[in-house]
Amino acid sequence: MGKKTGSFFDMQFITSAISTMLVLLLLGMVVFFVLAAGNLSAYVRENITFSIVFDDQMKEQEIIGFQEKLNSEPFVKQTFYISKKQALQEQTRAMGTDPAEFLGYNPFEASIEVKLKAEYINSDSLSWIQEKLMDNKNIIEVNYPQDLIDSVNRNLQKISVVLLGLAALLTLISFALINNTIRLTIYSKRFLIHTMKLVGAGWGFIRRPFLVRNIWVGILAAALADALLMGMAYFLVRYEPDLVEIITPTVMAVVMGAVFIFGVTITGLCALISINRYLRMKVNELYCM
Repeated sequence: MGKKTGSFFDMQFITSAISTMLVLLLLGMVVFFVLAAGNLSAYVRENITFSIVFDDQMKEQEIIGFQEKLNSEPFVKQTFYISKKQALQEQTRAMGTDPAEFLGYNPFEASIEVKLKAEYINSDSLSWIQEKLMDNKNIIEVNYPQDLIDSVNRNLQKISVVLLGLAALLTLISFALINNTIRLTIYSKRFLIHTMKLVGAGWGFIRRPFLVRNIWVGILAAALADALLMGMAYFLVRYEPDLVEIITPTVMAVVMGAVFIFGVTITGLCALISINRYLRMKVNELYCM
């Protein structure tokens, strides 16, 4: 584009890249929260436990055998066996007194605490699992916090809807902001574009440097945004190591990929729309803007 365009990485290029980076960073954070919310939902659900309480006549070895069989079920994530003695010790610590001392016997039964996989934490699946387990005549009852599960599912669904709506809205806002930035950049070159048309340059020849330049703006902006997002994720996990179950490598890979693809695509598309607009303009229209 001649000497008038100056260095490829001039101040205008850097300013555009920083402006685009800030928008991509905000968009990346929303994508991050949407994906992390999914992992958080699974994490919360898989940490809700229910209890299988056994009859006193069932021997410990039989219960352990049942536990091993239970671990092979597709809906089970993890199980914990709690013996009568262990249950008594836990209640004694919680109550500050030993119930067996004044009752004369251990009033607690052996049980297995079960954590289910996230996709099975819903009313229909739990009812089916309860019926399946109760076929064993040595099981007295199956207890699970139905109210808590309903509340968790309801609240997580609301959060997901809000985050998805926010992501859609921010995508539109991001497109508008990046588009305005690129339009202003190309606007400053409108007379150069017209001059190139006058000397017989084809539209493809005129478009090419603008598209290449703005795609590189998108690449640099996306790289900077991804670096900042990775830095924030790293410090979050360093501060709270348990977050590694929510901020997984998969989540960060998807976030970084989404930011990069969106950054390159949106800058290239906006540049194409803007340059085509000025290519179609007549000379008198260039002064009326």
